[in-house]
Amino acid sequence: MLQIIRAWFNRYFSDPEAVLLFFILVFGFGMVVLMGNILAPVLASIVIAYLLEWIVVRIQALNIPRFPAVLLVFIGFLGLLLISLLFLLPLLWKQVINLFNDLPKMLLKGQQLLFELVEKFPEFFSQEQIHTFTSELLTEIRNWAKIVLSVSWSSITGIITGIVYLVLVPLLVFFFLKDKNEILEWMSKFLPHKRGVLRQVSTEVNHQIGNYIRGKAVEILMVSVATYMVFAFFDMQYAVLLAFLVGISVLIPYVGGIVVTIPVILVAYLQWGWGSQFGYFMLAYAVVQGLDANVLIPLLFSEVVNLHPIAIVVATLFFGGIWGFWGVFFAIPLATLVKAVLSAWPKTHHSHKAVK
Repeated sequence: MLQIIRAWFNRYFSDPEAVLLFFILVFGFGMVVLMGNILAPVLASIVIAYLLEWIVVRIQALNIPRFPAVLLVFIGFLGLLLISLLFLLPLLWKQVINLFNDLPKMLLKGQQLLFELVEKFPEFFSQEQIHTFTSELLTEIRNWAKIVLSVSWSSITGIITGIVYLVLVPLLVFFFLKDKNEILEWMSKFLPHKRGVLRQVSTEVNHQIGNYIRGKAVEILMVSVATYMVFAFFDMQYAVLLAFLVGISVLIPYVGGIVVTIPVILVAYLQWGWGSQFGYFMLAYAVVQGLDANVLIPLLFSEVVNLHPIAIVVATLFFGGIWGFWGVFFAIPLATLVKAVLSAWPKTHHSHKAVK
């Protein structure tokens, strides 16, 4: 048994650079786990700067110096941020409030549907069970509505923190883009001169993660816009909110699409009932989902390492359990990072005689 463990260790950790890479990964993971809340604005700024760097490089390819390219991209980023804060976010918040205000009416309509099911299938349900279930659900909805609509001292603290982040994150993004080369050069001073393996792994990780994050950003935008166009065409209630949720759902393949489709179907049914309008709407929604799965995803992620569905579910549960919402948000990029590191990890091949 010890010989097997020794052979495994020699294969994967006999290279000093592999040991260095291992400690760097452990240190980085430990910093995020232990100080994730404190470093949240820094980590968010790094991710945003990483996304914008691709655009900066494309602009530099047009023979434009880096600083003007960074300035141009940063101004565009600020413009999108201001549009989101001044128009999109208030509209989303308004629709969330309207949704919570309308939930009791929607619940009563759903209760009527359940009573119809009781009349058709009395052996499975009873009116008392339906009434108890809907009453408890209505109570929970009202409690949640009070939480969402009320402004407490804790929420005021959260608002102040959010304002600080809104100032701090763009500032950090600008300096990460502007001083990227200086930052990387400073960090390289703490690494050994011989780091071929680390350079190989970082190149592989940068290729995979970069393609994935950029592809997901484009997919979220296109799916959100296409879904909103469908919802607006049918004059669906809460169109902006639901389209936003559908766009965000692509971050969690398989599971996200199924989960977000449930409220879409419920809102559509409660608005139109079982009829031709509902059928046409669901057909259009299915077309958008089908185009995303069969056209957009293969086009955007043809060069990205494919992850097995089990790996996606495990990554979502694992990172979501560690970091909550943000763990779910970045579960697939982190899983892709792990797979890219494992694929590029240096291995020393030994003969079978050495194991005996």
